Formats: sequence, C-alpha cells, structure tokens
Amino acid sequence: MNLPKRAEDAHATLAAAYNTGDVATVMNMYDVTGIIVPEPGKPVSGKEQFEEAIKAILSIKGKMEIKTVYCLQTGNIAVGRSEWNITDGNEVKISAKGIEVMKQQADGTWKIVIDQAFGAEANLVA
Repeated sequence: MNLPKRAEDAHATLAAAYNTGDVATVMNMYDVTGIIVPEPGKPVSGKEQFEEAIKAILSIKGKMEIKTVYCLQTGNIAVGRSEWNITDGNEVKISAKGIEVMKQQADGTWKIVIDQAFGAEANLVA
C-alpha cells in the first residue's frame, strides 16, 4: 500500500487499507507514537495498543467508507474532519464523525498522528 502524497487523500487511503483486512497495511497509515481513539473516551498510544485497536475495528465485518468533510493543511501538519461508517450490505454496523491530525513524513507521504474516531460527535464526553 502506498501512503498518500496529499493530506486530503488520507481518509480514502485509510478506508482502502481497512478494507484489505490486513493489520500491517492499516498500521502503515499511522504514526504509532501518536494516539488512536477506537472507542469514545478510550485513547490509546503505542504499537501494541494501536494493533489491538485496529484488530478490534477489523473484526467488524463489512466495508469501511470515509467521507472527508474538510482537510486543512499548514506546512507539514494537517487536520481532517471525517464522517465514516462500516456497512455490511444495507446494515450499518457503526457510524461516526471523526477528527484526524496528520503529519507529512520526510519522504513526502502523510501518516495519521491522532485519530479521534468519534471526535466530532456532538454528544461525546471525553
């Protein structure tokens, strides 16, 4: 899997990675020194916790779709707002509104440093 060369492509690349079902492919999208929030109010950091969080999300059978609401970039940092879901046929397994902070790598590609998958939910209490 190729990492995105533009910050605004990170959401589509992440969805494609999840849809491979391959933990290593998804892990490649993240800077594991950052933070992922796989469940509301439960942030985790570090390679092992990222891998556990990703395996849990991958265990939800279906197709992930991520819509980019906006992506703002300044220099090598960007913030994106997403609306995402995992569906199995007509059944929506999970749906949320997220916020992601991305950082451009030395090779020009982008990785997600902070993934608050539920960060834009109006009723979220952190």
